[in-house]
Amino acid sequence: MEYIEIKCHYPDNFPGEDLLPALLGEIGFESFMENEDGISAYIVSENFSEEALDKLLSSLPQKFRYEKKLIPDQNWNAVWESNFDPVRVAANCLVRAPFHEPQNGIEFDLIIEPRMAFGTAHHETTLQMLQLLLKEDVTGKKVLDMGCGTGVIAILTEKKGAAAVTAIDNDEWAYNNTCDNLKINNTTAVKAVLGDASALGVEHYDVIFANINRNILLRDMKYYCNVLNNNGIIFFSGFYTEDVEAIRTEAKKYGLQQETLSVKNNWTAAKFRKN
Repeated sequence: MEYIEIKCHYPDNFPGEDLLPALLGEIGFESFMENEDGISAYIVSENFSEEALDKLLSSLPQKFRYEKKLIPDQNWNAVWESNFDPVRVAANCLVRAPFHEPQNGIEFDLIIEPRMAFGTAHHETTLQMLQLLLKEDVTGKKVLDMGCGTGVIAILTEKKGAAAVTAIDNDEWAYNNTCDNLKINNTTAVKAVLGDASALGVEHYDVIFANINRNILLRDMKYYCNVLNNNGIIFFSGFYTEDVEAIRTEAKKYGLQQETLSVKNNWTAAKFRKN
C-alpha cells in the first residue's frame, strides 16, 4: 500500500501545534511525526485529496507551506525499520524488534516486526493503551482488539492470561503484520481478522481495546457496545484531549461510564465501563 507524506512547515510564532494534526485527521491522515519546524503527516495515497488539504490550510489564519512525497511500501518499511528502537513500556514490559537483543528482568517481552502498521509503542496512544492493559486483570477473559495495527495489544493481552482474543484491522498490511507478529510471539489464543466494525458478529467480549481515531470511534461505538458484556470494560484512544467530551457524550448513549483518563502530549486514552 502506497502512502502520501505531507511535510507541513509551521509559520513563525504558530501557536497551535496540537491543532494541525487534529484537523488533518479529519480529512483522513492517519499518523504524524514532529519535525524541527512542523510535522510530517501520512495518508493512504488513494484517500488523499490535494483539494481537501488546500481547502483546510487556506481556512487557517496563518499561511502554511508544505511538500508532498509518495512513499512506496519498500521505502516506507526501510525508514520505519531504521528508526525503530526498543520501547520500555514499564519496568516489566518491553516492545522490541526481532533484531534487538532481549533484556533481563522483562516479564512481557513483545517482539514486533517494525513494518508500516500502526502500533509499535512509539506513539503516545499505543504506549498508553499498553500501560493501561498492564494494570488490568484480563485473566480468563475474552478480549477484542479493534484496529489492532501490529497486534501488540492483542499479544500482551494473551501474555497476561486472556482466554481468547480477536484482533481486527481493516488495513490488509496491518492484518498481515499482525499475523506475522502472532507467529513470532508464539501466540495461541489470538485470532486475526481483516475487516472493520462490520466484521463483528454475535460473539461478546469482556474487554475491548479501540485505538483508532475520533471519527471512527464516534461512528462505530454503538457496534463495539453491542458486543461488550454488561459490566465489561472498553478502552478508547487515538484522540486528543479536546475530543474527550465528544467521546464521553457518545459513550453515555450506550451506558458507558468513564473510569480513568490518561494523557500524554495531548493524546488521550480513557477507560469506560458498561453499566
